[in-house]
Amino acid sequence: MKSCLVVDDSKVVRMVARKILEGLNFQIQEAENGKTAMDFCQQKMPDAILLDWNMPVMSGIEFLRHLRKMSGGQMPIVVFCTTENDIQHIQEAIGAGANEYIMKPFDSEIIESKFSQVGLI
Repeated sequence: MKSCLVVDDSKVVRMVARKILEGLNFQIQEAENGKTAMDFCQQKMPDAILLDWNMPVMSGIEFLRHLRKMSGGQMPIVVFCTTENDIQHIQEAIGAGANEYIMKPFDSEIIESKFSQVGLI
């Protein structure tokens, strides 16, 4: 079973993402900000990361930049999931190492489609 770390400061978003991803046979861990996510990744690198942009403590883009410099940090497939939908944010995310980009709000069809495109399912 593949693992996915869901990183979002909204408990509701984490809960919805968990339900969708568990339905796709992922084992889920949750983090409410980039710092907590970084701590998790230092202990056990997930197969995938569903990542919000705007969070307290450490933003998604800061987390991604740190992740990609870590030992093993190139491995997880990172899918940004955010309300930031302008081309500059998307280019910045891809440039920092994101594999895909999903706009909020999302549903199971969108998650399944994007995770399929990047080879997770």
